[in-house]
Amino acid sequence: MTNENTILIWGAGAIGGTLGAYLIRAGEDVVLVDIVAPHVEAMNRDGLAIEGPVETFRQPVKALTPDQVTGRYKRIILAVKAHHTRDAVRALKDHLADDGSVLSAQNGLNELVIAEEIGAERTVGCFVNFGADWLEPGRILFGNRAAVAVGEIDGRITERAKDYHRLLSIFEPKAVLTDNIWGYLWGKLGYGALLFVTALTNASMSENLASEKHFPVFRRVGQEVMAIAKARGVSPLGFNGFDPEAFMPGASEEAARRSVADMAEFNRHTAKTHSGIWRDLAVRKRKTEVDAQLAIIADLGDEAGIPTPALRKLVGLIHDLEDGRRELSWSTLDLMLEP
Repeated sequence: MTNENTILIWGAGAIGGTLGAYLIRAGEDVVLVDIVAPHVEAMNRDGLAIEGPVETFRQPVKALTPDQVTGRYKRIILAVKAHHTRDAVRALKDHLADDGSVLSAQNGLNELVIAEEIGAERTVGCFVNFGADWLEPGRILFGNRAAVAVGEIDGRITERAKDYHRLLSIFEPKAVLTDNIWGYLWGKLGYGALLFVTALTNASMSENLASEKHFPVFRRVGQEVMAIAKARGVSPLGFNGFDPEAFMPGASEEAARRSVADMAEFNRHTAKTHSGIWRDLAVRKRKTEVDAQLAIIADLGDEAGIPTPALRKLVGLIHDLEDGRRELSWSTLDLMLEP
């Protein structure tokens, strides 16, 4: 049986849980799916608590673990960590209607992986940049509003893209329906790469970005990502202080300084002081999305003949932190200054 009106949100953590709570509160028929059984139990028992400076409320929800899902759905929003994308798509595939689609509300280039598994014609792109953290079972911090965009990966404006835009506009009234979703996604890859740099220390994102000593690191990492985007024919878009043009080949140092300073200022005014990457390392003690977000960019750089020594070093340092070989500290970030 196909559920025509029900929306399945696969992954009910920071992104998926926040989106789900808002959609359900607005009257949409939504089922949340998550692999963390205590989180599912807490949501079904007490509702999902959204906390923070944007808004605080507790929303009754229906939540399931993947093995409890039945039926097929036309609309599935995927909101798992990037490195879990392929396994998640394989798990949800049997629940996707023949004429259904999966929207990737994630970080990275996960649309490529989703398309490999279910076909590009059933994959819809999405860009989310609001600040949220999973605190504990049944509790999510919604730290700040930020840009949200949705679009077909082939650039068309379709009815289903318009419907996803309608849904996302319930959560973020300024959500954008775009014909350049890759521009948003590559813009966030550049932004995200700089946030991986900030995750090397225990200082806040704004403190890291404001460090004059480490400005060359931020500039070099941003330049590598933008050079690969340009080689792939993508026109990245800026947001929340990040200006892709400031890191393009030939851009001035002053432009990069201005962008890094603007990012520091933006992140100075959010309740989400540290990135989700830092939280994975320091609080949840689990693997980050570094391979699915940064290593894949370096691999694309190899294909394009563009060297990425800064990205490769950053990936290595994140792995060192994941495996306990290094500690979160300014001295770890200092290693990025070395040739």
